[in-house]
Amino acid sequence: MPDRTQLRSFPLFDSHFHIIDHRFPLTPNNGYLPEDLTCNGYLAQMSGYDLRGGAVVSGSFQAFDQSYLLDALRSLGPGFVGVTQLPATVSDDEIVALDRAGVRAVRFNLKRGGSEDVRHLDTMARRVHEVAGWHVELYVDSRELDRLYDTLIQLPEVSIDHLGLARDGFSTVLKLAEHGVRVKATGFGRVDFDVPAALKQLYAANPQAVMFGTDLPSTRAPRPYRDEDFLLVAETLGNEAAQAVFFTNAAEFYRFSR
Repeated sequence: MPDRTQLRSFPLFDSHFHIIDHRFPLTPNNGYLPEDLTCNGYLAQMSGYDLRGGAVVSGSFQAFDQSYLLDALRSLGPGFVGVTQLPATVSDDEIVALDRAGVRAVRFNLKRGGSEDVRHLDTMARRVHEVAGWHVELYVDSRELDRLYDTLIQLPEVSIDHLGLARDGFSTVLKLAEHGVRVKATGFGRVDFDVPAALKQLYAANPQAVMFGTDLPSTRAPRPYRDEDFLLVAETLGNEAAQAVFFTNAAEFYRFSR
C-alpha cells in the first residue's frame, strides 16, 4: 500500500474526471451505463490529496446533456471547470452561457461516441475559441491521429486524453506535444505501453504539455485509477516536473481561479 501522506506532497488540479449522477439524463453507450460517482463521492475519494480544483469531463453516456455538468460545477465550487460535448448547431449565446458557468472546453469522443462528429472538429474548435477562449479535447486512439495531424497543429488549443492510449501511435502524440498540443497523463490502466517511459518522453518533448488527472471513476478501464498512479508520476519525473504536471500546466490551460 502507498504511503497516503505522500499524496499531499503536491497541489493537484485534476485535469480529467467524471461526475455521474443518475438524477440527470444518461444515454446507454453500447448498452453500458456507469454507476454513480456524485460530487460528494468524488471529493471523498480525493480527501487524501491536496486537491485545488479540476476538470469535470462529459462522457459518452452523457451525450449533449448540460444539466448534470452545471449542477456539478455549482456543487464543486470555485476551482472546478467543465469539459462538455456540444452539437455543431450550438449557438454563440449558449457557448457564452456555459462559459459563465465554468465550462472551458468541448470534447470530441472518437473512441466511444456521444459527441459531435469529427468532421466538425476544425470549425467548432475555431468557433469556441473565438467566442469563449475554449480549447478542444480528443478521446482518440493515437493510431488515428496521423489523419488528423495537419488539422490539429493548426488549431488554437488542443488536448488529447489518456496519453493517446496506443503504443503504435505514440510517436504522433510526441510530435503533437512538440507543436503545443497538451496530453493528459490519465488512464494509466487503459494504455498498452510503459507509462514511465512515455511520461519522460512527453515531458522532454514539451514540459508544458503534460497534465495529470485521475480519470475517476475509470469507467470501462481494464484497470481503474489507484493512488500509486499519482506517486508514479512524482517518482518518474522528480519534484519540479511533478509540480508542473500535477498543477501548473493544467491550472494555466483551464484558466484556474481559486
